Amino acid sequence: MFIPRLSLRRRLAAVAWLAAALILLGAAPPEHSDTTSLAGQLLIAAPTIGDPRFAHTVILMVRHDKEGALGIVINRPVGERSIAALLEATGPDDADVAGILRVFAGGPVQPELGFVVHSAEYRRAETVDVDGRVAMTASRQILLDIGHNQGPEKSLFALGYAGWGPGQLEGELARHNWFTTPEEPKLVFEDDRDKLWDEAMARRTREL
Repeated sequence: MFIPRLSLRRRLAAVAWLAAALILLGAAPPEHSDTTSLAGQLLIAAPTIGDPRFAHTVILMVRHDKEGALGIVINRPVGERSIAALLEATGPDDADVAGILRVFAGGPVQPELGFVVHSAEYRRAETVDVDGRVAMTASRQILLDIGHNQGPEKSLFALGYAGWGPGQLEGELARHNWFTTPEEPKLVFEDDRDKLWDEAMARRTREL
């Protein structure tokens, strides 16, 4: 998996919550699409994928339609940061927040963007429902809520995302670069990320 050359500290300092990202994630898919959406699926890198940036990655697919696809790599932790530090990097300091979040390299595209993948009981106006069990929110407020023990039950914080243009992912699937399996919150929020690729592959094998 590609990890940007910027240090984690510098990347955190560059975190942005951009309206464009929310529009991208929140826009309704086209009414007429020949694409079978993989949103809510886990994309599992094949052992023969050939691209070292994505070797042994597991990606939660958030958006997939004829315009392209977007997902978050969920098994590439790059460190931990306090919620207070994340908030300080994104705006005016907020006191009285507690807690530590693991930081993940969510993908090679726009690593300055921050996303929180979380359990679906937490919702705000900007929250994107992935499949009714897992959701995503890209806002500063969710960090505040987590820091005040008012956030989602489960969450992970990712910088960047994996993106595909129209038809690009379909081509990679046809070349057997990826396998798919329905997402499972137990896998998405797995504590031992080193085992996640193996567990996802084993689950796919059981489904065959």
